[in-house]
Amino acid sequence: MQFELTRKYLDDLREAILLNNEETLLDLVTDLHAADIGEILSELDTKEATVLYKVLDANMASDVLTYMEEEERENFLRSLSSKEIAEQFMDNLDSDDAADMLSMFPQEQKEEIISMIEDKQQARDIVDLLHYEEGTAGALMAKELIAVNINWSVSTTVKEMRKQAESIDQVFTVYVVDDEDILLGRLPLKKLLITPLKAQISDIYDPKIRSVKVDADQEDIANIMEKYDLVVLPVVDELGRLQGRITIDDVVDVIKEEAEKDYALASGISGSVESTDSIYTLTRARLPWLLIGLFGGVMGARVIELYEGDLQLYPEMAFFIPLIAAMGGNAGVQSSAIIVQGLANNSLGFSGLGAKLGKEFMVGLVNGLVCSLLIFGYNFFFNDSMNLSITVSCALLSVVVFATLFGTFVPLALDKYDIDPALATGPFITTVNDVLGLFIYFWIGHIFYIQP
Repeated sequence: MQFELTRKYLDDLREAILLNNEETLLDLVTDLHAADIGEILSELDTKEATVLYKVLDANMASDVLTYMEEEERENFLRSLSSKEIAEQFMDNLDSDDAADMLSMFPQEQKEEIISMIEDKQQARDIVDLLHYEEGTAGALMAKELIAVNINWSVSTTVKEMRKQAESIDQVFTVYVVDDEDILLGRLPLKKLLITPLKAQISDIYDPKIRSVKVDADQEDIANIMEKYDLVVLPVVDELGRLQGRITIDDVVDVIKEEAEKDYALASGISGSVESTDSIYTLTRARLPWLLIGLFGGVMGARVIELYEGDLQLYPEMAFFIPLIAAMGGNAGVQSSAIIVQGLANNSLGFSGLGAKLGKEFMVGLVNGLVCSLLIFGYNFFFNDSMNLSITVSCALLSVVVFATLFGTFVPLALDKYDIDPALATGPFITTVNDVLGLFIYFWIGHIFYIQP
């Protein structure tokens, strides 16, 4: 049954925390999943969370920590001493989770915590992971895995696997390496079960295996695992030596982070921010894009001012300014969103820029024709001026086609120069299309409507 956090449950929990009633607290959380306890902690303050943490066993407390929101986890960890962090969490977490949490501390405290970790192999693994650049396979991988030597017999392999499995929560794949730890393949468990104990691993292992280098980008890793439907992916160094493994739960986190980042950029928010951040942080993330919009609005006003004389002669043209601006922005955002999505999941294929622009031109032409015919029909029945009907329809067709091409070209150009193409789906595309759309509208109006 799915856990539902209610107000009554929280009140009972807070009362038990206030009374420091350990027995009641255990009764309230014993049967819950770590993710549910993490949800509960998000509703408690740091002092309350600390009391609850003390009644959890070490393994559960470590698991709960991985489900907490980053800011809440950071605040909670900073309330603990280095010794408490080392003893309660670092020894019980997977190496990748431990390294992620340790990275939030200053260098001096980081070294202090590492020195207090009892499991020296765990400490070495964490230190190794901290050296990798954020966003790469090395920073994403965990060191815990099962690896067997190609020269072993099945009997020896089973014994060694039992030893290695003691420190691993989930076994997805058994890797086969040589004496230099170079990854050679994987060992199918079915073959291991049905093969005689005296047989050699070299006779039953599968050499077909996909791997990534330690410096591979996390987005590329996510695409590989999605494309080939993998739940785990081994990581090797430049020499092909097995360094760690990346599991699907880590990749899901990456996909979520990238989606949130792209959504924020598309909405005009730079950087990673949360609703709980300070006013200064939220303002700094939003203000630059609002200033871009402000600049675009000023430029749009200048365009209107440029054709002020035409508007004084034919003020009915002003009625369709919002329509032209909105349609240009919408068409541009639609095309840029499709291109950005294609770039993100590598589904654009190998067609060149010309082919992509040609296809989007046809899409924009069809959409523009449909919309312009509809607006022509509206103006034909509700306006007396045929010139106005033709002007608005021609301008709308031109703006939709231009905005579609512009929305296609910009993200492709940004991607070529290693700039996040998600920037193109936000206020930038909308603002530029608004300004240029207005210019196109008045220019066409000047030719077809105002001039005799």
